[in-house]
Amino acid sequence: MGDQRNMGCDDKLRPLVYQISFDKLLREYESMLDGDDPVLAARAKQVLDAQKPYPMLRDGFSDLELIKEHREVISLILQDSFSPILGENEIKVASIPYFDFFFNPSKRFQKIVKQAGPTYKPKIRNQEIGVDYIMGCIVILKFHYGVELDFSRPYFYDIPDSNGVMHHYRIMYNADFMEILPTDKSKELSEEDINELMESPDNLSLWQDKIPPDSFVAKGFIIANMFDVTSEHSISEIKSSLIASDKRSSDNFMENLQETFRSFFRLPDIKVGFVVYNAKKDQFEPVYGKNMTSFILNGKDSKPCHDALCNYSYKKLIQENSYFAISDVEKYNKTSNESDPYHVLEGQEIKSAILAPIAFEGELLGVLEVVSNRKNELNGVNARKLDDVMPFIVSAVVRSKVEEENLIDAIIQNECTSVHSSVYWRFQEEAKYFIKDQLESRSPSFKEIVFKDVYPLYGQIDIKDSSKARNKAIQRDLMIQLSQINGILEEVLAKNRLPIYEELVFRVKNHLDSIKEMLYTNSEQAIFDFVKDEIDPVFDHLKKTDAKIAQQIEAYEAKIDMGTGSYYDHRKNYDESVTMINKKLVSVLDKKQENAQGMFPHYFERYKTDGVEHNMYIGESISENGGFNSLYLSNLRLWQLQVMCEMENVHYKLKPELPIPLDATSLILVYSSSLSIRFRMDEKKFDVDGTYNARYEVIKKRIDKAYIKGTNERLTQTGKIAIVYSQKKDELEYLRYIKFLKSKKYFTDKIEIVELEGLQGVSGLKAIRAEILYKTDQESQESYTYEDLMATLKD
Repeated sequence: MGDQRNMGCDDKLRPLVYQISFDKLLREYESMLDGDDPVLAARAKQVLDAQKPYPMLRDGFSDLELIKEHREVISLILQDSFSPILGENEIKVASIPYFDFFFNPSKRFQKIVKQAGPTYKPKIRNQEIGVDYIMGCIVILKFHYGVELDFSRPYFYDIPDSNGVMHHYRIMYNADFMEILPTDKSKELSEEDINELMESPDNLSLWQDKIPPDSFVAKGFIIANMFDVTSEHSISEIKSSLIASDKRSSDNFMENLQETFRSFFRLPDIKVGFVVYNAKKDQFEPVYGKNMTSFILNGKDSKPCHDALCNYSYKKLIQENSYFAISDVEKYNKTSNESDPYHVLEGQEIKSAILAPIAFEGELLGVLEVVSNRKNELNGVNARKLDDVMPFIVSAVVRSKVEEENLIDAIIQNECTSVHSSVYWRFQEEAKYFIKDQLESRSPSFKEIVFKDVYPLYGQIDIKDSSKARNKAIQRDLMIQLSQINGILEEVLAKNRLPIYEELVFRVKNHLDSIKEMLYTNSEQAIFDFVKDEIDPVFDHLKKTDAKIAQQIEAYEAKIDMGTGSYYDHRKNYDESVTMINKKLVSVLDKKQENAQGMFPHYFERYKTDGVEHNMYIGESISENGGFNSLYLSNLRLWQLQVMCEMENVHYKLKPELPIPLDATSLILVYSSSLSIRFRMDEKKFDVDGTYNARYEVIKKRIDKAYIKGTNERLTQTGKIAIVYSQKKDELEYLRYIKFLKSKKYFTDKIEIVELEGLQGVSGLKAIRAEILYKTDQESQESYTYEDLMATLKD
């Protein structure tokens, strides 16, 4: 029985007063007394006579202690409804609706509850707390007022067995012996009242007003028949778990799935794992996700299928896509002709296992692993149970594969193309038109995307004299390599004066002399070919004939980079220095760019060369919601100037840590006219559109090599930002920005205006060169807006 001793004594309001009564059942027996069947009449008289001394069993009662007191009489009254002959098989109890209370249980139900343990109390799983009042009212509307309502839903008991395996029982209620009777508190409801209740299913106060507490009596009892639906429930749970889109990131996905499989197989200690099949490499790989495991891999990143499986299981799983069960792993390893094909399972104390192929349209996608630490517990017979769940597993894996491919595409698009978030909306629009054309059987084409009347901003921080630094690094590496080759050959020549060795020494020295002063364009390739074709074969021969020389050659070869096939020390320092600079500068630019997008949406792209360059375009057509004003252009120009200074400061602080202390120069191009940009589908990037606008690209490509007019002095210099422009108004605008930022400790007082030597096809350019004030502290500089500038100018 439940803990509630009197169903009318708790504080909870209910529209129904519940009373246990056998009156309606006894009336059925009374009708049998006058029937034609003497056996039934005799049985009816026996039941009625047994009840007669206890009128409360007909009148009804709420005190549950009376159930215990009159247990034998109640058992006799219910004997035909609870046939003793079927009691060992039927799971059956008498009960009261919506109460975790039962009496007169069948023998099988008693056995099930006993196995669950002394502390277990059956509780209906999906009966919500707090809805019983309205649910009671709905019962009254249906059975007293005759309102046609379908409120039926499945109810379950979840009961563990003696091994702790959870079993699930569906409850089917028989309410033939229940009556709903009004009390003096009940109200007559009009059709309008009933409609009002139907329109307000959650308005508790309204329901309590129309159907007051204790206004009806639920008199009688119900019979709950239960059916073990553990397998069906487990299949449903597996299906629901696999449908979830966040399986891989869920902390408890695998734990819940393990429990579900244990209920499904009715085995308390089994475990499940998954492994992915890579058809191209014919190997197993892990499923990446929280707590995902594979017993075949046992922690390895991959394993060739022929190493993971025996020949027979390889054929079953890979070729035939059918189950493979090992009922005794230890015995199988001993009797197999192959050497311990499943030692990896034995090492994990796995005694029996089922490997089930996850295959779609004849293509193996992966393997489900079900394992046990008991031999014979998993076998070829119970492996067939998986037939009911494998379709859901296959469906989930196929969907996950598609989701993963989509995710990969999204990452590639995000990382490797120039479809910036600010213009993604236009690509979405065109993609929708493309899909519409496909659906309407028109020839779909992804139309070119053009943004008109946008203002460009360009900036770069370039590694100063990068070509010279790279050539110098190559030159030093080649000289070291040739010197080591020469040393080995000189020793070989001293031992054995063969003309061939003398000739090789001569050629090595010639190469050394040729690059001592300057590295020519073809020198690196010529020396590489010479070493590969002439030196390496000789060294291979010498390693076999002279042990001492072999040691020297091996020491030389240890310093040769496998990727380049040549000495790689100074070049490595140069490459690492460039990489460190680019990584630091890009991190600053990307972080600051997030804030800039919040000011006003604009297109942004950056790319790494020997340094970092960036392009920005801002204008009405780029913003999905419009609202562009020239103020946002001014704001972005000021932001760009600040960020360039901060990137210079980052390089300044990084320089002492570099393997080669490379210098950097900074440049900004100011372009006053608006232009159009077009997305080039062939190159997957934006480019300026039209011949007139091409002038901007010409300037952009050539200004970093520009000279001051009438001098041999380059425009870009270490420690200064060069701002190139052609209009006087641009000069005044940027002088204003520099004056403002100088007050914020970004620049020194050294500011100059210079005229540039004419570039090919371009003339009339000028530049402001402002000396940067480098910071010695590690604090990041504050960002200022155009409004800050205007406020300062007004002061």
